[in-house]
Amino acid sequence: MTLKPSPSNSCRYGGCTLTGALSVTTHVRDAVTVVHGSKGCTHHNFSLLHATSLDNDVPVIPNLVSTGLSETDIIFGGEQALDRTLDSVLRDDPGVVFVLSTCVVDIIGDDVRMVCGKERGVPVIPVPTAGFLGGTFQDGVNKALIALAGMAEGSTANKARTVDNKERASVNIIGEKNLEFEINENYAEVTRLLSSIGIPVNIRFVHDLSSAQIPSLGAARVNILRDPALVPVGEYLKKRFKTPYISSFPLGLSGTPAFIKTVADVCGVDCRDAVAEEQVLQAETLAAFADLEGATVSFENALVDPSAVPAAKKLARALDLHIKKNGRPVPVPTTPPIGVAGTRRMLHRWRRAIHA
Repeated sequence: MTLKPSPSNSCRYGGCTLTGALSVTTHVRDAVTVVHGSKGCTHHNFSLLHATSLDNDVPVIPNLVSTGLSETDIIFGGEQALDRTLDSVLRDDPGVVFVLSTCVVDIIGDDVRMVCGKERGVPVIPVPTAGFLGGTFQDGVNKALIALAGMAEGSTANKARTVDNKERASVNIIGEKNLEFEINENYAEVTRLLSSIGIPVNIRFVHDLSSAQIPSLGAARVNILRDPALVPVGEYLKKRFKTPYISSFPLGLSGTPAFIKTVADVCGVDCRDAVAEEQVLQAETLAAFADLEGATVSFENALVDPSAVPAAKKLARALDLHIKKNGRPVPVPTTPPIGVAGTRRMLHRWRRAIHA
């Protein structure tokens, strides 16, 4: 077992399971998230989520409530504290309540699912997020998405789809990284590509939506995962709703035509014109940065996602850049660039570094 993981993996694979789940549940607009544990767990995550929203110019106050377990609760059990907190929260008539467990709750053995299962007139959804036995931030994201999917309607009513009816084909966007700075830019790039073949988005699961939208989760023709770390979620949704999934947003320039073709094949639409137009756009993008050709560069970013490096190398080869250890350091984004828009942002950073 690795006790000290590489720093290159820590930003992506480490972190608190509870925080990962909160990055999902707090994006359901009419929901209250109850953190079952000590006040410190809630305070820490409230501060993180609020600060991140401010950095993204979206001043949002996360709707979090703590059960505030005391020493007595930890010794004799915290189920009554959870019961009291739920009664208090439900007086404000939320659309749904999510209950996220902390490490101490798992240690003392509270039956969170039993408490949440009582009839209360409002859905109370438990999400197991104690990560002290090795859970990560991504585990929290996946667990929360799967728990929320339980609110959706079954597949029978949602499969009145026809392969030859383009009007009825739609996609779900699954598991966007709600804490990343470029979330809306990446979503805009994906929707641009989908629009080129006439495919609308059904819902963003989960980003800034209401609980009333979740039941339509099974109505889409295909689920598009933000990245391969969400494959367990994709498999769950495939089993529950019979919906196939695409395992990642389009990475860089090379991944974009393949992305268009894959979505078009699943939805039964013709994508030849869209692919041709995208190839023209990519050629124009490379031409716009022709001043970088021939430069000698090296990649910098200790916390880069390993999957971002291949996209950066492909782009460097397309621009005839030479990659050497003593080259001009150019930044590689923490996550791979998405489509043409993400590639342009990366190239602008490269231009500033090369011509500095």
